[in-house]
Amino acid sequence: MDIRQANQRQPSLGQIAAPADVPAQLQLLFAALEQRLGGHILGKEKQIRLSLCCLLANGHLLIEDIPGIGKTTLAKALAKVLGLEFRRVQCTNDMLPGDILGVSVFDQRSGSFSFHPGAIFTQILLADEINRATAKTQSALLEAMEERQVSIEGESRPLPTPFFVIATQNPLEQAGTYPLPESQLDRFLMKISLGYPDRDAERRLLAAGGIEVSDDEQALVDAQVVSQLQEQVSQVRLSQTLVGYLQDILDFSRNSGRFAIGLSPRAGLFLARASQSHALLHGRNFALPEDVRRVLPYIAIHRLKTADSLAAMTIAELELVFQAVPVPA
Repeated sequence: MDIRQANQRQPSLGQIAAPADVPAQLQLLFAALEQRLGGHILGKEKQIRLSLCCLLANGHLLIEDIPGIGKTTLAKALAKVLGLEFRRVQCTNDMLPGDILGVSVFDQRSGSFSFHPGAIFTQILLADEINRATAKTQSALLEAMEERQVSIEGESRPLPTPFFVIATQNPLEQAGTYPLPESQLDRFLMKISLGYPDRDAERRLLAAGGIEVSDDEQALVDAQVVSQLQEQVSQVRLSQTLVGYLQDILDFSRNSGRFAIGLSPRAGLFLARASQSHALLHGRNFALPEDVRRVLPYIAIHRLKTADSLAAMTIAELELVFQAVPVPA
């Protein structure tokens, strides 16, 4: 699909809201978004769709990978293509919570304190190498990610809408990293990895001398449309049969003996929301077991460890383990 055609035929807010038009209009829009993003992150169609799925589900995304894979490029591309304000914080072991949240500074002229907002007051926040920050600094994000507000000096300050945190972390075996606590990990709806590009994608990357996200990149949508799409996700139908399937998955994680600790109710809500988002990305107003199975490993991978060794599991291992949960007919 040509991007210019997608721009010309971009659905209006009223068209998106019309139930009869949802599948065809959204397929057109999502195809344009994925094509544009795919021009910046070569050969990573699955990761691009998962990132969109996470954002539209109103969650937050954790990306774990080695440096130089394209994590920052993905975050910048999402912000530009979706027309959202973007800020980046480079996490270090001497960073303080105020560096992210903001601080009050005394103004001698007025004789009062004035608040200077931190980087968190944006629509897409990239917390780069979050596991290089101390636990105290990491905890500064907890309230913001859960309640979309920050409390500073007794005052609650709302964050922009939409609000999406993309955090990157290096593998824990690399020097200077701090493991994220479970309370922090649980705030992330999904965890993904980009991985090395395939030979064809890397050849194109090398031939082009790298791919930058230009400041002049034209947005395909804006914050208002993104917020409306997030609302559209919440209207995707979950049948009682599918809700039962979600409960079976939660029960299996808690009672099968395969995992040290099962999935929490919050994880279950995230799984339902991500399944709705995945369905919408495929042009449907109803979720299927297939949607659940496609997003489940990326929601469970940072929450579940094996019962015998407390080792983390891979995506492939999780897909295999959860095949034991019967899929409803």
